[in-house]
Amino acid sequence: MISMKRILNGGMAALALVATAVAARPAQAQEEFPFGFVMTLDAARMPGSKRIPSIEVGDNGEVILELWCDGGKGQFSVAGGTIVFVPGAMENRTCTPDRAQADKDLLAALGDMTSWKRQGDQVTFIGSKQLRFVINSN
Repeated sequence: MISMKRILNGGMAALALVATAVAARPAQAQEEFPFGFVMTLDAARMPGSKRIPSIEVGDNGEVILELWCDGGKGQFSVAGGTIVFVPGAMENRTCTPDRAQADKDLLAALGDMTSWKRQGDQVTFIGSKQLRFVINSN
């Protein structure tokens, strides 16, 4: 018959082994940049509009932008945790002054970003302003 002391000692040894394995595991690296996905700005809709800005990022960093009103193209260059955005040609659609200004502000913030981080389906661009986007997973 196995004694209670032997069972407890075995349990403690197993617990110590698990704790050692967890502590020895290397720190998890930052998740990869979501190339090939569409991301939507984590923001409320503007009054009178159903639109929320989105960015579609191709496998090579090419970007299709849909802003508050206008749309266009650009390019992301990502190296580790750093990022550079270069805007390309933009369509000039008929916009209200507030949406046109919001588009200019968003493009300026994207142009000022210097780094990024990802947690699950959320990607945050960091620069003069933080912009959080959600990866469309459907």
